[in-house]
Amino acid sequence: MASRTLYNASMEPNRRRRLTGPFAALDLGNGAWRLTQSGPCGIDVYLKGGGADAGETLKSGTVSDLEIDWGANSVSFCVTSSVATERFETTSAIVHEPKPHLYDSLPLAEFEPNARRFWRRVFRVVQIPGGRHLLSLLARGTRAGG
Repeated sequence: MASRTLYNASMEPNRRRRLTGPFAALDLGNGAWRLTQSGPCGIDVYLKGGGADAGETLKSGTVSDLEIDWGANSVSFCVTSSVATERFETTSAIVHEPKPHLYDSLPLAEFEPNARRFWRRVFRVVQIPGGRHLLSLLARGTRAGG
């Protein structure tokens, strides 16, 4: 019997992304850039390997829109800035988009109030210079007495 592959449109990875700004561009050196959105979402876009044309475009002013298209070997970028709209290629692009309610639906373990208070105190003592040694003395005394 011949095998067949079922195609589903939802199986196709999201290869295009359009982000609206404004974004502030920060040169990280060696052809790497960080574009930070100054909105409530706080999206960060990291670029690598954009070359000189990418640097000139990103230095020119505030970036208002980004269009990212991930290909097989490179990433196509279209940047709309306060000066112009430019298109360039990079070797990689990472979009970091915080999801504030990501863990809300998971059944994660929670500490009781007494346990939270205990661990809060332990971490406070550890931050004091020599606090780690103090905790080990207290723990040793508790084990010897118990």
